[in-house]
Amino acid sequence: MADLFEERAGQAGLTGLMARLRGGVPGGFPGLTALLIGLIALFSLSIPGFASGRTAQAFMFQVPLLGLLSLAMVVPLITGGLNLAIIATTNQCALLMAFIMNALIGPETGGGAAVLAILAALGAGLALAAVIGLVTGALVAYTGVHPILVTLGTKSLIDGISIYLTRGTPISGIPGLYSAAGNATLLGMPMTFLVLVVMTLLVGLILRRTPFGVACAMIGSNIEATRFSAIDTKRVLVGVYLMSSLLCFVAATVMLAIFNSASAEYAQSYLLVTILAAVLGGVDPFGGFGKVTGLMLALTILQVISSGFNQYGLSNYLTLAFWGLTLIGVMAVQTIRPYLTWPRRPG
Repeated sequence: MADLFEERAGQAGLTGLMARLRGGVPGGFPGLTALLIGLIALFSLSIPGFASGRTAQAFMFQVPLLGLLSLAMVVPLITGGLNLAIIATTNQCALLMAFIMNALIGPETGGGAAVLAILAALGAGLALAAVIGLVTGALVAYTGVHPILVTLGTKSLIDGISIYLTRGTPISGIPGLYSAAGNATLLGMPMTFLVLVVMTLLVGLILRRTPFGVACAMIGSNIEATRFSAIDTKRVLVGVYLMSSLLCFVAATVMLAIFNSASAEYAQSYLLVTILAAVLGGVDPFGGFGKVTGLMLALTILQVISSGFNQYGLSNYLTLAFWGLTLIGVMAVQTIRPYLTWPRRPG
């Protein structure tokens, strides 16, 4: 009898979850769209030339790195977890690839040999990201320790190794062939932005249209009911953190193209912003629901705010403070909204 009850509970949970996946967050996307339009209108009225092709071009150059890191954060968030090691993983992959490129490519290296060296560097970075993801996922899945503690530990370990090996100094001198390819444009759009578009579509497809993606949402909604649904939750969790780390590798390739160097200190302030963008975009911070379309809309809003503040001449630190305030406000609204919309009993 107890088994029958648990099975029915699991089926009910799955039915409710699929309804949420189909319906989305009520009022979420229209609200974000209205906010974006309002911000663009406000900055356009107060800043001459804000709504221009130049601003759009700057946006496409600035958003790819943050967007890829946000995708790496969204995947574990949907399962009710968190990956605090995304920046550390990205930096270490970039450092390894930059080191290999510098070691194998010299002033007299031919074009073919340079291409092979770049491919070898990319392969090494991909392998490193995969190892980090598998180890992190195994620790989360098989030890039962909360992902925050696990990824905090892996973050500290990765950062410590990176800083020790490089003495905290950047590795520069990325080959011109790589930089030229990374900063090229296609149909007026930077290649790095197109990489973000492709990865967004791919992640969205995986999370929405595959059994793995549905299992991720089920784990975030109710991991116990998911176990009774004959889903190997441990295997899925390992896959989640592997996928997150592989997205960090893609972010590392973009980072090398943008900065033309690698360092253990790059993009440290982005960790907060990735969580903010995910939550603002409708990802449930407790797991169970999230869409990459909402994430990209939230990233656009944050970048518009950053561009507007920058053209106002305000400090970047003030922008970070405003983003932090936004995260607190969004969490507060999500906390009190159920009490404001709770159906009243008929008198």
